[in-house]
Amino acid sequence: MSEPLLKVTGLKKHFSVKGGLLSREIGRVHAVDGVSFAVNRGETLGLVGESGCGKSTTARCVLRLVEPSDGEIVFDGKDMRGLSGGDLRAMRRDMQIVFQDPFASLNPRMTVGAILGEAFTIHALTASASERDDRVASLLVKVGLKAEHMRRYPHEFSGGQRQRIVIARALAVEPKFIVCDEPVSALDVSIQAQVINLLEDLQAELNLTYLFVAHDLSVVEHISDRVAVMYLGRIVELATASDLYRRPQHPYTQALLSAVPVPDPKAKRKRIRLQGDVPSPMNPPRGCHFHTRCPIAEPRCRESSPELKQGSDGHFVACHLA
Repeated sequence: MSEPLLKVTGLKKHFSVKGGLLSREIGRVHAVDGVSFAVNRGETLGLVGESGCGKSTTARCVLRLVEPSDGEIVFDGKDMRGLSGGDLRAMRRDMQIVFQDPFASLNPRMTVGAILGEAFTIHALTASASERDDRVASLLVKVGLKAEHMRRYPHEFSGGQRQRIVIARALAVEPKFIVCDEPVSALDVSIQAQVINLLEDLQAELNLTYLFVAHDLSVVEHISDRVAVMYLGRIVELATASDLYRRPQHPYTQALLSAVPVPDPKAKRKRIRLQGDVPSPMNPPRGCHFHTRCPIAEPRCRESSPELKQGSDGHFVACHLA
């Protein structure tokens, strides 16, 4: 197999918490705590988990929007943590992001044409204003909008249309890799399907690679080739989408999937209800982070942290009992 487009090893991000009269450090939030994964060219890796588990922080560390505390990030054979200045800006062309809230990520004082044209100006991709406008019009048509929409402002569009504009902005620099940070969670269900179908069509047409961050397991199953499940800053399970949804091995993944609504009212699914609350990332438990809520935890789960190990079928799981 060819080398993955993105390889992340031992990624950590700890946020300092300060307090007191002299604003000294009183603790650290372990937002990402030793995450490792790879994304192959042309595939979609889904990253799922409860709110606050570190999904978005992981994605932003990969793009260097948030500086990692430790770990290695290799993108297209280059060490991302070793880049700075012009080298990092050049790499930005290959790595883009689609944020969750399209209205917050678009400048309300700029027209759509100016927003999309900014990418061409920053990276010097067009020789004249007329060429830039032609490229902007082409992008809008590609994402299902009209060329004349370039003269409108973001507030004149619906939520789904604004997200299409954000996708067009990401495509402007012809990237290889796009982080989709919960791109449909703020949209109506019917609009979600349209945006997901658009992302799939663009991936097939442009050979894009996605890291798709979401908490909606149904959406992730539909678009992802492989899925990684996060809990309290760590990946606890990683497998192909079909394998993960058919036979989840980690108790946390099993509990998540048991909560997914079943379309058939006559179908029954055993609900696994987890006890207690998610521990604070400022003071995560010793050993397996999930042992405080795990229904099958043993004494060793409280003492040693299980490694993310690969089974014979390529199914990774971090559990002493799996």
